[in-house]
Amino acid sequence: MFEAVVLMGGLGVIVGVGLAMASKLFYVYVDPIILEVEALLPGANCGGCGLPGCSANAEAIVAGRAAPNSCVAGGPELAQAIAELLGLSVSAAEPDIARLGCYYGVKDADVKFLYDGIISCQAAALLGGGMKVCRIGCLGLGSCVKACPFDALSMGPDGLPVVDEKKCTGCGTCERVCPKHIITLSSITRRIMKEYTTEECTTPCQRACPAGINISEYIHQIAIGDNYRAVQVIKERNPFPSVIGRICPRPCEQECRRQYVDEPVAINYLKRYAADFERAGENRVLPYKAPPSGKRIDVIGGGVQGLSTAFFAARLGHSVTVYEATDKLGGLLNSAIAAYRLPREILDWDIQGILDLGVSAQTNMSLGKEISIDALLEGGADAVFLATGGWDSRLARGVVHAETPLPQMYLAIDWLKAGGKDALACGNDVVIVGTSWQAVRVAALCRANGAQKITIVCRNTLPVEDPVETEGLDIVNGACVHRILGERDHIAEIEYMNLDSGEVRRLAAGTLILESGRFPELIFVKMKLPEGDNVAVNSGDLVQWEARVPYKKPEQAEETGFVAAGDPQTDFSAAIRAIAAGRRGAVSIHQMIHGILPNLPEKVIKSEQIVQNVHQVVNVSSVARQIMPISQPRELAIGQELEKGFSDAMARSEAARCLRCGLVCYEHAKPVGVTNTVA
Repeated sequence: MFEAVVLMGGLGVIVGVGLAMASKLFYVYVDPIILEVEALLPGANCGGCGLPGCSANAEAIVAGRAAPNSCVAGGPELAQAIAELLGLSVSAAEPDIARLGCYYGVKDADVKFLYDGIISCQAAALLGGGMKVCRIGCLGLGSCVKACPFDALSMGPDGLPVVDEKKCTGCGTCERVCPKHIITLSSITRRIMKEYTTEECTTPCQRACPAGINISEYIHQIAIGDNYRAVQVIKERNPFPSVIGRICPRPCEQECRRQYVDEPVAINYLKRYAADFERAGENRVLPYKAPPSGKRIDVIGGGVQGLSTAFFAARLGHSVTVYEATDKLGGLLNSAIAAYRLPREILDWDIQGILDLGVSAQTNMSLGKEISIDALLEGGADAVFLATGGWDSRLARGVVHAETPLPQMYLAIDWLKAGGKDALACGNDVVIVGTSWQAVRVAALCRANGAQKITIVCRNTLPVEDPVETEGLDIVNGACVHRILGERDHIAEIEYMNLDSGEVRRLAAGTLILESGRFPELIFVKMKLPEGDNVAVNSGDLVQWEARVPYKKPEQAEETGFVAAGDPQTDFSAAIRAIAAGRRGAVSIHQMIHGILPNLPEKVIKSEQIVQNVHQVVNVSSVARQIMPISQPRELAIGQELEKGFSDAMARSEAARCLRCGLVCYEHAKPVGVTNTVA
């Protein structure tokens, strides 16, 4: 008996020691904060957060990969409790809603292939070869409906999913299970910030439009008689529908596939029709806005670009004020276009629509006189956007002297115009951003004016006409200036990047001169350099603000820095391009005030890009394009517009000519005048 007790005791000791050693070897530390967060979560493990259960969500919240309010099963009290546990705060956020991106399903397909045993969209997509083979949009098997954890989706009578916005929590489950990327999350912010990519279904006209307006959708709304909805669609991307409907150069119509049959759809005239319908009615259509962000944006320049930036920034939830140097808003549109093409009351109507959105404006406020960038930043602005236009705008305002958004920041044209007779002031450290021999001429004027150190930063290799004239100059070839660093009301340094290696350096800069006919759009924000900044710094002083340019338009997606290829050298060649630049500016501001550098998404689509396009349309009946009625000379003499606009019947007839074509599927529907369509 004694031996048995000793044996059992010995075994127990051995097992205990082994377990103790194993616990040391295989011990897994669990952050107690994760356990506390998990204890607050409801434990439903519904997957609505996009993660496999509440434990995974708790880990993601503590790691910063998920927000405190990521649990869709919990309410605002839960989000607040988690935020307080983490030492954070919760503010009002714009909800995401599932949104169907396709209007064409199995029910409308001429030919249906039904495979035995295929009951999910994922399997059908794999078997059918995916989007590039399947000629229909939604596969209609309801995988998204089955996956939705909140019963917010159902299949409609047309074989397409229907979203119940009251039940939808924006969890994204439907988006993840849809194999054709047709159903996605949507919000005001997402739509404004959206840049179209090669993976999305866009129409040729939409890709050609600088503003990216969903053209086929607003034309469809006109065709079915919902003109107010058409205006709403237009204003998603265009705050000047009445103006653009009269003066746009219409690049969209050049890409309209209807031209393969007869003539392009009168896209711009239909835009004008919808805008005139709104103006003639009693109710102004205001686009949707995100909840207030608590951020303040000041825009300098009340032209088309500045007002467009203000429009989109306000819709992103920010408080916006526009400062204009003259006594009226509108910029060049006030003087560059004849009244019979663009009556003043039309421009005023669209501008008032921007102000009705909550944008405030102050006129007769000149930069460098009544206002300054550093004063606006010190006065509480989270960002200041510079959109002062080019030489065109300056001449229209009757200004002949040099204008400087910051002391010691000039355009090269002002130095060349002065020619040394009325010397402009410059400091010891001069940086010239140039691309031609004109930069060397400006450098000579600066040297004659007392500059000690002159650096020319050139995107390519500066052409040398006379080597003697470049003696004593520091020339940096193959580089671009992409950031200005300043202290109070003056420039302290510039930051430039080698375009081949990506190496970034800084230069002291008392004066900055740009070889361009306009100042680039600049975003100024207050900042402090982080400790351990690994960028080579020549001046050790901490800066108070930085200025960057917005991200480039898709055609120049790879370009960076000031005065890049594709950047306007004077004012924009068309108002629609200024509107597009205004949206990019607002999005870039939104990114910067949230700590993100302005950037484009991957695979961004370019207007000239051929993406699974067509070269022929067959079996489509020819239908004549509606001709816009014009005024007689006697009518013009009494102040009538040159073009009178479409009647209701003309607009409906013209809208019906639209083929509603898409990128990856070309539907077999039969609108008016169409017997069948083939891509």
